[in-house]
Amino acid sequence: MKFTEKSRAAAISIISNTSLILLKLIAGIITGSVSLLAEAIHSIMDLVAAIMAFISVQIADRPPDEQHRFGHGKAENISGVVEGLLIFLAAGLIANEAIRRLPKGATLEFLEVGIGVMAVCLVVDLIVSRYVLRVSKSTDSIALEADARHLTTDVVTMGGVLVALVVVRFTGINLLDPVIAIMVALVIMKTAYDITKKSFGGLMDTSLTEAEENAIRSRVLEHGSQMAGYHKLRTRKSGSQRYVDLHVVMPRNVSIAEAHSFCDHLERDLESMLQRVDVTIHVEPCSRECDECSVSCNISKKSP
Repeated sequence: MKFTEKSRAAAISIISNTSLILLKLIAGIITGSVSLLAEAIHSIMDLVAAIMAFISVQIADRPPDEQHRFGHGKAENISGVVEGLLIFLAAGLIANEAIRRLPKGATLEFLEVGIGVMAVCLVVDLIVSRYVLRVSKSTDSIALEADARHLTTDVVTMGGVLVALVVVRFTGINLLDPVIAIMVALVIMKTAYDITKKSFGGLMDTSLTEAEENAIRSRVLEHGSQMAGYHKLRTRKSGSQRYVDLHVVMPRNVSIAEAHSFCDHLERDLESMLQRVDVTIHVEPCSRECDECSVSCNISKKSP
């Protein structure tokens, strides 16, 4: 199996999540802390997400084939949606267990073990999440970004659990444990919503960002002296792959070879500006009724 930068990052996430789950489960059982067990459940969902991210980036990186002429990029969006739903499930399980323990609190023991484990897990998760997020940005991977956001959320919630355990250790207020677990669940739900929303947008062929579309328009207009105009600009994104198509209006006195050469040049310009972009340009002849043409064209100078 060929390991790209994306799949390597996903694999590291899987290894770290597996290790942290074992530590948190052991610490949760020893201490009896629902917030620690909540973190373990959270990490289990992160592990599932990391595995899905690993599989999806492997599929998304496959070249186009007979059945998938536009590639396999949407595998990452599908992965992101499923990951978001799994995180919602994890949050529900955590909240349910914490609410169940609220009336009577919890009897906590060996808190030093829990505090030590959470400190180690927090440092490891922080390092791995920063690495995965950096790779997701450099490769424009929605699946890795979802995985990195899970891990980043884990860092935040682990910090809350760590503080709670320290406070309980020195104050004896055990009620803080399920309260912190509920707060963890709420943070997880917010992350799940953001991930699901962004991933689902890609499945609906959402346009590129406004900044990217404005950059495309500006680059096309830089060639205004060679064309009569353009219209029907459309953009979409599939995984990390971008697609741009537009209609370019050329003077009638331009030959097919000249129009083709111009389109090749424009495509190269757009490809140098955007990462992983596929550009399609449709050429149209200008209309004799057009009275606003910046091109020096014999047709526009003739009377109708």
